[in-house]
Amino acid sequence: MDKISSPAEFQVAIQSPPLTVAIFKADWCSDCKFIDPFIPEVEQAYADRLTLVEVDVDAVGDVSQEQNIMGIPSFVAYSDGRELVRFVNKLRKSREEIENFLDKAVQVHQSLQK
Repeated sequence: MDKISSPAEFQVAIQSPPLTVAIFKADWCSDCKFIDPFIPEVEQAYADRLTLVEVDVDAVGDVSQEQNIMGIPSFVAYSDGRELVRFVNKLRKSREEIENFLDKAVQVHQSLQK
């Protein structure tokens, strides 16, 4: 998974036509560390449908504020620079919840391609 550590990298990542899901995280976040063990498997399972990128909220300056990220980890799906759908709350996220969100993001993206 690519790690985004600047506003410019973030803009490049979300401008691509394929579906890109940004995971907003931080090193100090315990709920972010909770998802770390299974995210590589999730990324592999969805590799043919989307690209996951990790956004370090401490490194990207005002990007988190501009994107209205109030809690982490947060998941936001983009295509062509547009936000499609988001999974943002202050609760710990399970693998099942993350996969359900990714399924929804894929459905929204596919519906826009028709």
